[in-house]
Amino acid sequence: MTATGPDPARYARHIALPEIGTAGQQKLAASSVLVVGAGGLGSPAALYLAAAGIGHIGLVDHDRIEISNLQRQVLFATAEIGQGKAVTAAGRLAALNPGVKVAAHEEKLVSGNVERIFRPYDVILDGTDRLVTRYLINDACVLLGKPLVSAAIHRFEGQAMTYVPGRSPCYRCLYPDSPEDLIPNCATAGVLGVLPGVMGSLQATEAIKLLLGIGETLAGRLLVYDALTLHFDEFRFARRTDCAVCGERPSITSIAHHEEKPLDLISEWNASQLASELKNGGDERLLLVDVRESWEWEQGRLPGSVHIPLGTLAQHMHEIPAESTPVFICAVGGRSMAACRLFAATQGRSAINLAGGVTGWSSVFGAPPKPDEHGHAH
Repeated sequence: MTATGPDPARYARHIALPEIGTAGQQKLAASSVLVVGAGGLGSPAALYLAAAGIGHIGLVDHDRIEISNLQRQVLFATAEIGQGKAVTAAGRLAALNPGVKVAAHEEKLVSGNVERIFRPYDVILDGTDRLVTRYLINDACVLLGKPLVSAAIHRFEGQAMTYVPGRSPCYRCLYPDSPEDLIPNCATAGVLGVLPGVMGSLQATEAIKLLLGIGETLAGRLLVYDALTLHFDEFRFARRTDCAVCGERPSITSIAHHEEKPLDLISEWNASQLASELKNGGDERLLLVDVRESWEWEQGRLPGSVHIPLGTLAQHMHEIPAESTPVFICAVGGRSMAACRLFAATQGRSAINLAGGVTGWSSVFGAPPKPDEHGHAH
């Protein structure tokens, strides 16, 4: 920014567009966008929003950078592994454009804080990879009257849609309800590294159009992108009169009473947190349960862990002592979270998921030892 407004040299290519011009660039400088999730989708979206001169950008993410993120999360560098995503991303955006104010919300988005976090922003971008969080974001935007640009990625396919308050159907109109356990995330299903770059850029495009009031948004349209065939398809959908949040008789009328999943019995620790707990006597109250397949287990496992493959966990619940809290472990954290949900739902007891799994542990502490011929790790 200059004393008289946006820097004309920096934004010359925007100002040259009749649809934007100096007035439009000033409008962007006076606008704010919140990006929920500073990962694969949030990285390119936030970069382009900062480059475009959005005056105030917020980033919500409570995770830390892992080496497996770097295949697609272009905000981060190898030397930053282990650092918090939100704060690190905020620094990267500030370096790209010092004229943009960037706020890092380094906390998990839940019903108790979503209104406080969302309230100051003009547009919300959903770049999360968990279905329950997508529903929370959608419902908060409907109840607070905030425009929402939502995107999702899976393997080689991406989807995007836009919600405009009072003028278009919401995410629940398209997906009334889906069991989260049936929706694999990037960690369990994989994703082409460049795919979130395409979808995140589309989210930034939609946000800029919403803020400027130009063009036609994806309101009422689901855009589907297939990277393998390089095809874009579009499906129109309408508002549902029986929608739980934006319908004629909504059952969701308060964010404070939003249903939270997974169960409150489940916690998530990163490698450093687990190591600290084990060092401080946690090995007496925690049981490390590795739910990977046998061939993965043989490649190396955390010392002291027991092996119960996820497919057999339901039949072996009795092997987890009542006085122990299980810490479920897999390769990157997806299968272990499924194990947590299964254990909490069937046993009614607390469970802990090792975020990042063995891969995350290895990035911090080195590869876990392989067992010797007696089955002991060394």
